[in-house]
Amino acid sequence: MINLNPLWLTAKLALITTVILFVVAIPLSYWLAYSRFRFKAVIEALISLPLVLPPSVLGFYLLIAFSPENSFGKFLADYLDLRLVFTFQGLIIASILYSLPFMVNPILSGFKNLSPALQEASFTLGKSRLTTITKILLPNIRASLFTGIIMTFAHTLGEFGVVLMVGGSIPEETKVVSIAIYEEVEAMNYHNANVYAGILFVFSFVILLAVHLINNKSRKTTLY
Repeated sequence: MINLNPLWLTAKLALITTVILFVVAIPLSYWLAYSRFRFKAVIEALISLPLVLPPSVLGFYLLIAFSPENSFGKFLADYLDLRLVFTFQGLIIASILYSLPFMVNPILSGFKNLSPALQEASFTLGKSRLTTITKILLPNIRASLFTGIIMTFAHTLGEFGVVLMVGGSIPEETKVVSIAIYEEVEAMNYHNANVYAGILFVFSFVILLAVHLINNKSRKTTLY
């Protein structure tokens, strides 16, 4: 019988990370799509960096930054009573940073693919920026929003290097499924590892299938 705690902890981490990133990514993506900030390309490159950066590298630097031995970690511990190393809160922060491009990039692409006339017409009719975003732009990029949500959730489920570096393997605190699989393999408990891996495999396939179905439906709607 496998321990279900890693599964619950992983789902909880993925859900919290996805919700926070969804709230953050919409205004950030809108700003990147429509602003004329001179160094916008630098911001976009930083957001996309986790796509090419080895997870262990990002995890290592986050571990150093969050450590109470360093200025930032010491400030958090002394003034905010917040410890991010080997805690669930630290996993959330690390997951947000590592999964950021999986939420921002689809939404940003959706905004960029919209006709500028939509926003201009809304402003011409006297609509506020907030109304324009919520009532006109977002409904027209529903497929991008769903893709960002699903991909972020799925990506967070499979994180290993970052969560291992920042969270370690504390039962019921930071031991997520990917860490559980690694430890079961190390202990040669292949049956348990296979069950954990199988659950992630099936869930990941269902999520990716949903993404493709949503995108295909969106294309057909556009064509007709």
